[in-house]
Amino acid sequence: MILASPERIQAVRAAAEAVTPLVVDLTARIAAIASPTGGEWEKSRFVESLFKNEGLATVCDAIGDVVATIPGRPCASPGAPTLLIAAHIDTVFPLPTPLSIARSESQMVGPGVGDNSIAVAAATSLAALFRVAGEVPAVDVLLTGNVGEEGLGNLRGIREVMATRSGIGAVVALEGHNLGRVTHVAVGSRRFRITAEGPGGHSWGDFGRPNAIQGLAKVIAELDAIPLPRSPKTTLNVGTIDGGVSVNTIAPVASCLLDLRSTDDPTLRRLSERVTRLVARSNRDALVVTAELIGDRPAGVVAIESPIVQMAAGALAALGLEPSFDASSTDANVPIAAGIPAVCIGLTTGGNVHRPDEFIDLAPIPNGIAQLALLTLALSELLLARAEQVRCH
Repeated sequence: MILASPERIQAVRAAAEAVTPLVVDLTARIAAIASPTGGEWEKSRFVESLFKNEGLATVCDAIGDVVATIPGRPCASPGAPTLLIAAHIDTVFPLPTPLSIARSESQMVGPGVGDNSIAVAAATSLAALFRVAGEVPAVDVLLTGNVGEEGLGNLRGIREVMATRSGIGAVVALEGHNLGRVTHVAVGSRRFRITAEGPGGHSWGDFGRPNAIQGLAKVIAELDAIPLPRSPKTTLNVGTIDGGVSVNTIAPVASCLLDLRSTDDPTLRRLSERVTRLVARSNRDALVVTAELIGDRPAGVVAIESPIVQMAAGALAALGLEPSFDASSTDANVPIAAGIPAVCIGLTTGGNVHRPDEFIDLAPIPNGIAQLALLTLALSELLLARAEQVRCH
């Protein structure tokens, strides 16, 4: 797919080089602000100020999502769809985590620098890149710093943004790592808190009463024995276990967190139903076992032949990068499940994701930013062309 003229590619690459120092500086500043899932307000206010400093119309909703608008061409068709660029601002690191950011000539190291500070920095710098390149998107482009992407955030930020704005025609989710990746398959998940409760008591004097930990262990063993399909890939994982009082106490309460995943929504639903039936059968001998749904991310697929996937691949190819196609759980899950074309792309390379020594490589950043700009321009033109076709007919 021919994504852009050589002149546009050259201008966008040059503009990306020009704004890279700004993006790198902003990445460090954004990463230095604590934003655990559910505690993003300080970072929301900072991101809001960055958008406003760019002169963009900006709003912050009740849960902390920040949405700014890059205006499209004045001649765009009335009612043309908008393009949404989404970068989540939450991280996996709890508040006590020291947010020390170090930088060398080749790398930046620190909690959240890649997931997802550089993506937020790129989103807040996109308007500046377009100014330098002399480009205006064909339709309005919405830029978000949205909350609740990680862990039990359950994609609540992107859900809210999508639910409160009509006319979104396509979505590009941004993640800091994995430059070259085009995620077009949404890995769905259902997450449960399984709790076992019993009467408790003394390990000697009340021996014979049901033990919540031992009862929960039997449930986990039964969960582990559930056969899972290889295709579509489907997984089951117990991530944490809590419970008990002391070594000589019959545990009155125990719980675990269960993560179910699949690239196929019906398969995920069937597995979820099997889990809830298994848990219901485990209520016996004065032991009460319950399963509480605490997370539900939809699955879905955008065909690899679709324009948005091919345009994302074309943006990489135009910069001399080899695209790869994969499946993941990202903000793109929500629009994909709703039938709206969406992909997730990466902005640089790096490693140690979700660790305090997470790092990103600085040299690939100009290519990552240029990729984003080229894809944004191409998709905005596609959305305008489709709107004009509808208007003419």
